[in-house]
Amino acid sequence: MRLILERPIAFIDLETTGLSVGSDRIVEIAILKINPDGSKTTRTHRVNPEMHISEESTSIHGISDADLETEPTFADLGPSLFKFLFDCDLAGYNSNKFDIPMLVEEFYRVGIEFDFQERSFVDVQNVFHKMEQRTLKAAYKFYCEKELENAHSAEADIIATYEVMEAQLEKYDDLQGDIPFLSEFSRFHNAADIMGRIVYNADGIECVNFGKHKGVPVEEVFTKEPGYYGWLMKGDFPKSTKKVFSDIMARMKSKSA
Repeated sequence: MRLILERPIAFIDLETTGLSVGSDRIVEIAILKINPDGSKTTRTHRVNPEMHISEESTSIHGISDADLETEPTFADLGPSLFKFLFDCDLAGYNSNKFDIPMLVEEFYRVGIEFDFQERSFVDVQNVFHKMEQRTLKAAYKFYCEKELENAHSAEADIIATYEVMEAQLEKYDDLQGDIPFLSEFSRFHNAADIMGRIVYNADGIECVNFGKHKGVPVEEVFTKEPGYYGWLMKGDFPKSTKKVFSDIMARMKSKSA
């Protein structure tokens, strides 16, 4: 079975200054856009993060501060990338937890509100973990019977991720090729925000999914602990997560007005 596309899907891989979605930055982005007619477009950009790249990150992806001194910033690239991704569903490897939240955070940071509510997200790693429990390198070997060369190069990783997705669809008869199905299948939580810090319970109510209030409805937390909202807004949470909390608070105020 092949992918069934009603609109384009963009496979995304990022290399970054570190692992914090809230405070780190993108240093390289690769996008493989697959159109419903089967045509493909690839874009790869190095990005000046305007901050230091951690030594640990450089040891993984091989990109140093000096390599990016003359590269464009995300503010320079953002409008073009937003237009390129405007009509796309999104996919990647561990993308639901990292790449997509990080990308959305970068858009928010430069004043572009990237609407994720109407998009499907397919995380190839989650499909793989549910089926086989391995890494991208092992997944590539297992599904594609090839060795992954240049691992941690964004473009090599994202092309491998797309090939793994194609091989998964061929291997598993119970996988459907349409993006809404794959989005639902590759999701571990019914998340209200991209990072999964807020999830819907069985009644469709937004609940906190971390810390001491895990599992408690957000409105209940805000009512019983008024200072919690202010703490969230000052904390090191992604702007996309803060927006969902803000929307809930605005809804509460509207109800009480």
